[in-house]
Amino acid sequence: MTALHIFVLAIVQGITEFLPISSSGHLILVPALTGWPDQGLTMDVSVHVGTLAAVLLYFRDDTKGLTLAGLGAIGIAPARKATEDTIYGKLFWALVIATIPAVVAGLALKTSGAMDLMRGAAVIATTSIFFGLLLYVADKKGATEKALDRMAIKPALIVGFAQVLALIPGTSRAGITMTAARYLGFGRQEAARFSMLLSIPTILGAGVLLGKDIAESDDPVIWADAAIGAGLSCLAALAAIHFLMKWLERANMTVFVVYRVLLGLGLFALIGTGTI
Repeated sequence: MTALHIFVLAIVQGITEFLPISSSGHLILVPALTGWPDQGLTMDVSVHVGTLAAVLLYFRDDTKGLTLAGLGAIGIAPARKATEDTIYGKLFWALVIATIPAVVAGLALKTSGAMDLMRGAAVIATTSIFFGLLLYVADKKGATEKALDRMAIKPALIVGFAQVLALIPGTSRAGITMTAARYLGFGRQEAARFSMLLSIPTILGAGVLLGKDIAESDDPVIWADAAIGAGLSCLAALAAIHFLMKWLERANMTVFVVYRVLLGLGLFALIGTGTI
């Protein structure tokens, strides 16, 4: 891969992973619109690892609290005591519960080969528009009073099953989980925060599942490309997370919905002309 190719992929991934506009959809579109060869799942995983590092850094207090809660859950008393008067014990289990549906569905799709069949521009165009409009409805109709201390088993399961839909390119993992959380009445920043914390086990799981392709390779070029892509995507993701959280302090999700609809319509136009 050329340096420009790696740079574009890393920046696209970093910016789009946590905004509700679909990172996987944009990563698939890069080769379709540029004529570059498909970067494949190995590079996809590398830039996702970079965004994982970004969310761990940005939400470092939450990361620390959830780590202690996890250690407490397996019987380490000092860790459990450290989170007794916090939301992290409850939040840890909410994230575990919300992760399970996507893990099961992801493994099923990977073993069946169905995941590769969905990497197409028409699929991305359709899901971009449909789930964008769904986000608009949920954001407008949903209440905004709930904080994450009210993320119990039932709402966590609903968000988790919604996340399964993100296995379809163009849906947006961030978008569909924020849609579900907003529908359930969680505030915009709280919905975004839960979505980003939920990305930790999701991206980590995908990295472990597919990262063996990199680990088994003796090609130093692959390792170098992966490291560069991860580093660049981490920086871009940090900027995107900061932007999103500040934006949601004073505005709604409509700007992202408009972008998704325009993207989808633009893709259908390109498909119609035979450009992609």
